[in-house]
Amino acid sequence: MALLTKAPRGTMDTLPSESYRLRHIENALSETAGCFGFREIRTPVFEHTELFMRGVGETTDVVQKEMYTFNDNGNRSISLRPEGTAGCVRAFLEHGLFNEPLPQKYFYLTSCYRYEKPQAGRLREFHQFGVESLGTGSPAADAEIISLARQIFDFFELNDISLEINSIGCPECRKNYHAALINYFNSKKDELCETCLSRLERNPMRILDCKSPVCSAIAEGAPVVLDFLCEECDTHFKNVRKHLDAMDIEYTVNPQIVRGLDYYTKTVFEFVSTSIGAQGTVCGGGRYDGLIKELGGNALPACGFGMGIERLIMLIDAQRKSLPEEQRIQLYIAPATPEYSFEAMRIINDLRYEGISALTDLGERSLKAQMKYANKKNVMFTLVLGEDEIKSHKASVKNMDTGEITEISLDTFTEDFMHVSINAALGGIGMGSLQDFTLINGGKQ
Repeated sequence: MALLTKAPRGTMDTLPSESYRLRHIENALSETAGCFGFREIRTPVFEHTELFMRGVGETTDVVQKEMYTFNDNGNRSISLRPEGTAGCVRAFLEHGLFNEPLPQKYFYLTSCYRYEKPQAGRLREFHQFGVESLGTGSPAADAEIISLARQIFDFFELNDISLEINSIGCPECRKNYHAALINYFNSKKDELCETCLSRLERNPMRILDCKSPVCSAIAEGAPVVLDFLCEECDTHFKNVRKHLDAMDIEYTVNPQIVRGLDYYTKTVFEFVSTSIGAQGTVCGGGRYDGLIKELGGNALPACGFGMGIERLIMLIDAQRKSLPEEQRIQLYIAPATPEYSFEAMRIINDLRYEGISALTDLGERSLKAQMKYANKKNVMFTLVLGEDEIKSHKASVKNMDTGEITEISLDTFTEDFMHVSINAALGGIGMGSLQDFTLINGGKQ
């Protein structure tokens, strides 16, 4: 029978065999952000289109070519979020969070949507970990979010990741730079793509971010923004580098980095790797001191970054870094006949309240079929529940790794099973790690 439909192009299902790895990664990201004082924020998957037009920038590839935009039933223009920063700043302003002590520091794990040609590391629905530090202009804040990203890569023991940084200055010092870019690109007008021609007068820096090989080659000879920094921006960039030096974070100054969104000012940075092919940027961010005012608030400085989850996973896999194995089901209770399923359900219900994972038959299968199922599910222990067990109030629990049999009273089954499973974990019998011990006891110590 033919499927009615498949997942839309550029999207991806995360199946149970992979979701536990994703959950481990997301937990690590959240916990690392928490160590830096960042708190989680969640915003809607869609926003009014003008938020991204003003925030991300009308001349960017994201707005011009990649956004999923539609009119809703009220004839309002709505767009699926292409990135996380604009929505986060909108929430910061809408809920008056600027009245709380500054800086306000948020992180998010979110889905984003861009209509691009799907390829490895670039999907139309992708997932992003991001942090935003709102209300501080200190170069220490730039260095702090860079160090947060660095700690994440170190947590997963990833190598072949280099940090590249640049400063694109403030609007004032960029005026002279824009004039120099316009003068340079005017001499190459006949070679530029149509999109870059439209950007030439409005925002020539966007040409530096063009993905066309021809425009990219032309951009390599363009004036360098670092030569046009005002004294304040130059000092800020020097102090960012001093903070990185103090934390022994290695970096390279790359004058070609401008990032693909219009809201950036001063510091911009990328973490790149050669382990995952052409889509080598795993994390990128910087300072965006004008965005809060652009979206209707008072002028407040801010900085942040976005990290692609799919690219992070690609990097972990490419470098063959190990992640914890999926947690095993601890017990399978096999009722000998359907009439004993009631007692089986009672027992596993008590176990689950104590945080112990347990399964039983839900399809009135034979004992042979149940044991086959338990083996496929790779359970730690099994128990057959029949007439003898009910009458004697005792049952034999089998360790599926060692074959060891332990008799347990049904009257105190939950407590006794916890002791059996903990002893097996501590003895390294089939469980293998202290992680199993804490999981067996519902995370309780």
